[in-house]
Formats: sequence, C-alpha cells, structure tokens
Amino acid sequence: MATAGFERGLMLRSPARFQAAAQRLLALYRRHAHEADPAVAAAVAQAWMDAESYALNTYMTASRLMAGGSIGVEASLNKIFWSELDLDLHRAAMSLLGARAELLPVAPASNDADAWLDGFIFSLAGPVYAGTNEIQRNIIAERLLGLPRGG
Repeated sequence: MATAGFERGLMLRSPARFQAAAQRLLALYRRHAHEADPAVAAAVAQAWMDAESYALNTYMTASRLMAGGSIGVEASLNKIFWSELDLDLHRAAMSLLGARAELLPVAPASNDADAWLDGFIFSLAGPVYAGTNEIQRNIIAERLLGLPRGG
C-alpha cells in the first residue's frame, strides 16, 4: 500500500512531462486557432492551468516528505488528477487536429500530428493503471471523506 501510495502521490508522472505537453498544446492551438471551436480554447487554457497546478501540488508533496511527512490517502486524489489531466490534454489536441490527428507522421499532411495520437492512445490507459480511478474514488470516499463502504 505504501509503494502504491508513493507511486500515485509523487513519482509515477513527472510534472515536467505535463508542463511540456501543455506548452506543446498551446503552440498547437496558436497554429490552429483560426479553425478551432471556441470550446477548445477553454480546454487548452484549462489543461495549461491544470499542468501548472499538478506541478505545484507535486512540489508541495515533495516538501512535505522532506520535512518528515508521509503520503496519505490524498495520493488517490493526485492519481485521478494526473490521469484525467493527461486525457484532457490529448483530447484538446485531437480536437484541434481533427482528422489530421490520425495520419501517420510520414504522411505529407500530418504537419502537427507528430506524437499526439500516440500520446492520446497512451493517455487512455491512465485511468486504469496505478489503480483504476473508480477504485481511487472509493478510497477517497471511505478513507478521506469517511463515507460508509458501498454494498
């Protein structure tokens, strides 16, 4: 349990990975803003803010550990956050790219598609590995919120 908590709470996903992806998403948006649905602009902005929030939360957790603290049930919150952030980042990119998102990198029209499709496919696994998000929600409900165990 301690190893899984540490994995979910600090080390499984690097904040720099999400910050870099958010910067790439922002650059992609700038190239395609003229053809983007207004809702995609909000999704891009939210993904950027969430990547920054994830980094700050990770630094806070590392500081708490360095001061002798431990990772508790909030690791489940963290796991849900980063796995859904990864999905949201890639969904926004896929929306911006439209049908081009499915082109292979060698296709002449693929331009911006590069690794977005691979990243999107990989992001689909995030809510499952390191403990499914449904299990994490049960842990949060029982251990953090003190709700009764579901039957």
